[in-house]
Amino acid sequence: MYFVPYTYPGPYYVAGPMPIPRNYPMYGGNSNDSTLYRNEYLHLTDYGNNPFVTNIEHTSMQNQTFRTALWTGEHFQVTLMSIGVGEDIGLEVHPNTDQFLRVEAGQGLVQMGDTEHQLDFERSVSDDDAIIVPAGKWHNLTNTGNTPLKLYTIYAPPEHPFGTVHRTKAEALAAEEHHHH
Repeated sequence: MYFVPYTYPGPYYVAGPMPIPRNYPMYGGNSNDSTLYRNEYLHLTDYGNNPFVTNIEHTSMQNQTFRTALWTGEHFQVTLMSIGVGEDIGLEVHPNTDQFLRVEAGQGLVQMGDTEHQLDFERSVSDDDAIIVPAGKWHNLTNTGNTPLKLYTIYAPPEHPFGTVHRTKAEALAAEEHHHH
């Protein structure tokens, strides 16, 4: 609920979302950081364990890497992803991690199942779709469109080391193999 000033015959309250001004500031890190506005570039780094606010759609669209950790805390992690045309995230399972993915731009096909050879759940996804992956569920997301698939994902608990940046899928696979992920 928010207050609407300058109304006649008097003030009233409205139940609903509060409008956000166009120049709504985004803050990252500590109070010494400079203010960043919606149309400005955000330095993509891991702001974990610091208070942080961003326009997640704009920030997701800005990302050009396969995977960049944006915020890693003790209990969850936010990563940005950009999946190239015809590419996929890669078939994987997280035994103890629930995952939330939100598509900001592009088109894809999500597949899930109880085993890597039985992916009996398939859905087409596009802008503004959310994907929920329970812990222990095999899953993959393939870009089926003609532009990069832009998304962010939340892992609970965190899945990748603090500050993770994988510029390409090949780099991500090599890092996961190196860390026995």
